[in-house]
Amino acid sequence: MDKTDMTTTSEGGNGSDFCVPVYSSSEVLEKLRGNCNYGNKQPYPAMYSSIIGGITLDPALMVIPIDDHMVHRGHGVFDTAMLVDGYLYELDTHLDRFLRSASKAKIGSPFPRSTLRTILVQLAAASQCKKGSLRYWLSAGPGDFLLSPAGCPTPAFYAVVIDDDFSQCKEGVKVVTSTIPMKSPQFATMKNVNYLPNVLSIMEAEEKGASASIWIDDQGYIAEGPNVNVAFISQEKELLLPLFDKILSGCTAKRLLALAPKLVEQGILKSVKTCDITLEEAKNSAEMMYVGSGLPILPIITWDEQPVGDGKVGELTLALSNLLWEDMVAGPETQRLRVAYM
Repeated sequence: MDKTDMTTTSEGGNGSDFCVPVYSSSEVLEKLRGNCNYGNKQPYPAMYSSIIGGITLDPALMVIPIDDHMVHRGHGVFDTAMLVDGYLYELDTHLDRFLRSASKAKIGSPFPRSTLRTILVQLAAASQCKKGSLRYWLSAGPGDFLLSPAGCPTPAFYAVVIDDDFSQCKEGVKVVTSTIPMKSPQFATMKNVNYLPNVLSIMEAEEKGASASIWIDDQGYIAEGPNVNVAFISQEKELLLPLFDKILSGCTAKRLLALAPKLVEQGILKSVKTCDITLEEAKNSAEMMYVGSGLPILPIITWDEQPVGDGKVGELTLALSNLLWEDMVAGPETQRLRVAYM
């Protein structure tokens, strides 16, 4: 019997038969390509996989083995670098954090750092994408479905270019305090793929008509958002960010801390610091914002149905946003790597 004619039959509760087709490899590929019909714009123009040892431009082939330890056990880490007008922004900063996360997760790499970097730069070039993001993962690799990665002989490296015409965020959003337990410091400080708390946190916010949420740690201090850092402008015009000892060390947040003293020199800000911030101090702030790679700053104007400050996007928030945006589009060579497109 030809494989394409084979079916499996199951008796349903109402007595009807349900037949599952068994496809040939060519039919599977045809089905996958049919499911990847994104219209005129291909959102994922290129992917690299160490499993195949190269780049594919076919979205139907941008897949990960089902027995990869990252897929069925969440044993993987990831990071992202933004593509801005043909330049990779803060690639090295993100790559360094990526490898620190991998070390904490006890995941090796199939290549040295220099090779990983070369792969990412060449992937961006092959994609022809000028604006979007470059996301990449290290996993314990494929091997079996057991809990231990001992049966996974080689770590795997994956990367994909995401085409996204993002722009500077200037409109304010609403947030809520999350009731979903946040990750412990051991897991929160590494950028791993275990994002179920983050997913549930943002779903909770959306159910309440908000854009995202804020986590408070077990000592009552402000922590972070579901996939972003959070910052405040105090009534005394101080820029305050939570300490990074229990949360993810945000690359964009750290870049903000490096750039913000320019506003202190201009007399616009009083000071810039990281510190423990109580819930009461945070709710009494004059301005509030999310800080993250693709934003780079997202103003927050309402928190738990109460206005932040005067309930409008603050001037200092926009000034800080402009600083980061200018750094992304025209910053120094230490921050921006020009992609030599193929």
